[in-house]
Amino acid sequence: MKKLLLVISGVGFSLSALAAPVKIVAAENFYGELAHEIGGNNVAVTSIISNPDADPHLFATSPKTSQSLAQAQIIIYNGADYDAWMEQMLTTVNKNQVIIINVADLMKIKTGANPHIWYQPATFPTLAKVLADKIAQLEPASKAETQKNLASFLADNQQVAKQIATVKQHYQGTSVTATEPVFGYMAQALGLNMKGEDFQWKIMNDSEPTPKMVADYQSLLTNKQVKVMFYNNQVTDSLTGNMQKLARKNGIKVVGVSETMPKDTTINHWLTSEISATATALQGK
Repeated sequence: MKKLLLVISGVGFSLSALAAPVKIVAAENFYGELAHEIGGNNVAVTSIISNPDADPHLFATSPKTSQSLAQAQIIIYNGADYDAWMEQMLTTVNKNQVIIINVADLMKIKTGANPHIWYQPATFPTLAKVLADKIAQLEPASKAETQKNLASFLADNQQVAKQIATVKQHYQGTSVTATEPVFGYMAQALGLNMKGEDFQWKIMNDSEPTPKMVADYQSLLTNKQVKVMFYNNQVTDSLTGNMQKLARKNGIKVVGVSETMPKDTTINHWLTSEISATATALQGK
């Protein structure tokens, strides 16, 4: 009887070990949230950049970050030079023992293009399918749940797609601008005509816009050539702050968009909220 109990106990331990959650590390919290939504109880997710109130450009790595990456079974990062620090950190990771997902490569976005690819409508559904496959690959017993979660996510995401189509139907061709190209892919999907992109890219790259760029951008606002201005609500400086004031002074609606996902929400709800805010501004409310 004792031998039998020992065997049963051993089997129980083995099954428990097999059912250990898949360890996932995401460079950005929106990719971490997606991994959680798809993997559910079958994953343990760590998001490196997760504070929606901090400037993500000021992020600095730490020994804790290295430790998390060393233990990960799946690593997700944006790529396209958005999180270039990850490339350096991945040199210390055993690539034969971890699945690495470069989202820019997945979406065929080349270095030098707008790196804010999470606002491209196809990014999250594409990544969700890959994650469901990779999680089930590492933990086959999770396949039924991950597929169920995937189906639920994609169904909710269809509502985002319908919302985009509705806004595009009503406001396609409307001229808008931004202080940075954070919302660029979504603005394009909404059919909006983005102005002042040379100024935006200078701000994004922490370089000084030329006097002509500044003057041209101010003209967009003072001459009311745009209906809405988007701004990065995590990154502010005197120049972009003054541009927001100028926009408001001239009756141009100002909409904040986040570069890091807000806490206590889901991917689809986050996107829906930002598209709704855009629609409200386009309505002139």
